[in-house]
Amino acid sequence: MLESSFQNGLTLVAFAMVLAGAGLLAFMGLRQARLGMQRRARLSDAAPAGAGGATPPGAFAAFSGLAGGVRRLGDRVEGQDPSQVSALRNKLMQAGFTSREAVAFYLGVRTIALVAATVFTLALLPFAFSKSALGAIVMAGAFALVAIMAPDQFIRMRRNAREREYREGFPDLLDLLVASVQAGLSLDAAVGRISEELARRYPNLTEHLMLMTLELRAGRARKEAWSRLADRLGIEEAYSFATMLRQAEDMGTSLGDTLTAFSEDMRAKRILRAEELANSLPAKLMLPLVLFIFPCLMGVLILPAAVHIFAAMGHK
Repeated sequence: MLESSFQNGLTLVAFAMVLAGAGLLAFMGLRQARLGMQRRARLSDAAPAGAGGATPPGAFAAFSGLAGGVRRLGDRVEGQDPSQVSALRNKLMQAGFTSREAVAFYLGVRTIALVAATVFTLALLPFAFSKSALGAIVMAGAFALVAIMAPDQFIRMRRNAREREYREGFPDLLDLLVASVQAGLSLDAAVGRISEELARRYPNLTEHLMLMTLELRAGRARKEAWSRLADRLGIEEAYSFATMLRQAEDMGTSLGDTLTAFSEDMRAKRILRAEELANSLPAKLMLPLVLFIFPCLMGVLILPAAVHIFAAMGHK
């Protein structure tokens, strides 16, 4: 009886975790789609002037109302703890959420998840004194764990994926910068030209480069624009490059020679990182080999002999 209740509890926990993850991903996806539609509507030259004020029909209107409620809830939570807003905004920006409302949406979603976990735990409280007490406790703990860790884990996974793309694309960015500057282009014009070349392979990096180009056209200083780019990317290479540009501009050194030296250094670091990953591969393969391949190999080698031995003993 205990084993049956435990299995039922694990099944419900797995189902709840799948629903929670699917709901979070669906919400983030719909929110990004809504922001993309609004951005395209603002930037579209062919759109009529009154098209932006049209009321969205059906499910999109319902989602807009839900998103507005989540944002208002996040604004209230944000006002209670303003000291964490700057660090949280940088973390969300590095994960790709560059909207001004990203912090409010994140805090709103996290608050709703915690409230849902509390309600779910209170709903399972009567079952804690019945025969299925173990299953109820496991379900409540698992749901609370998902509610607490899922938003941060989602942001962390998204940020790690983008950081991998930034680290892979930064050496290519520097090589193209060196070629463009040596060909006679200025650094600002080279960044605008390179953004078109990297758009297919590194779309997220290109988005940040285009944003920096708009900042430069708006009159922001080059040193500040590159520092803000490094803050948005959140990788060591971007911070080093921004510092190098600041020092080169302050000291009046040749930009082409500085870019060439820095590009060679980044290329060497990329090769060293690849060699490090290759050298760590045997250690990572050890556990799957011992747990999966080695037992199968032993079974293939020993099982036929064991069958013959048991057959011979049976005839005796």
